[in-house]
Amino acid sequence: MIEIAPRALPALSRWFPVGTPGPSVVGEHALATGHGRWWTDDPEQPRALAVTCAGHASLRGDPDALTSAALAPFAHAYVDAPARFLPLLGAAFDRLTPWERMVWTQTAAPQPSTPPRGVHVRRLEPADSDALASLGPDSAWIAESWGGALGLAASGHGWAAVDRSGAVLAVACAYFRGTRHEDVAVLTVPDQRRHRLALACVIALTADIRGRGHLPSWNCSTLNRASRLLAWTAGFRLVREYVHYAAGAPVEGRVPQHAAA
Repeated sequence: MIEIAPRALPALSRWFPVGTPGPSVVGEHALATGHGRWWTDDPEQPRALAVTCAGHASLRGDPDALTSAALAPFAHAYVDAPARFLPLLGAAFDRLTPWERMVWTQTAAPQPSTPPRGVHVRRLEPADSDALASLGPDSAWIAESWGGALGLAASGHGWAAVDRSGAVLAVACAYFRGTRHEDVAVLTVPDQRRHRLALACVIALTADIRGRGHLPSWNCSTLNRASRLLAWTAGFRLVREYVHYAAGAPVEGRVPQHAAA
């Protein structure tokens, strides 16, 4: 597929639903924040359109407009696409693993959570970028949808549990910001788990999201019991289930670096 600038995008209403929780929020986030890349088969008369951000790809349109090689930019991404794309996706990658997912929205009051003494829950600030980065490569994913630690820290869309030294113990953020829903992601430092710090961060974040006139949403694997429990405790309730696909390496060969998803 051909990468295009956001200003060259066609009207998106027939491609991606607007204002719904779930994977379509990826496209809204990319448009609103600039963190994302857009792809099409033809910039003048598109028949297929895709958006990628933070290792996620949403693909829409007519699969007959594409070859399997055209999907190489989505190697090693989590691909959301209608069922009609499955034969093409299966031919494009050396593996295609279905992953059952759950979409939740916050419709109930969260259970209360009080941080332990010496821990303060507050909005992230640009000065917190080093503390976020120091969490290490295994935690870097929490900031990917904002372009990295500084992007998340400066976004105004992250909340953290911070100790007296300024170390980040847990963080929750609007991972994908849509026009109506903001999809929540959360991370806790391994040795700080079981102190309900994640819940405290989610409570602060979701209150902030509602203050912007948006609705908090949650997206997780059906197999992620810890995430499901946290979502329920924070007042989220199941809306629907869907499947996205973990793509492997492209069958046609290695993905060029400039086209990595």
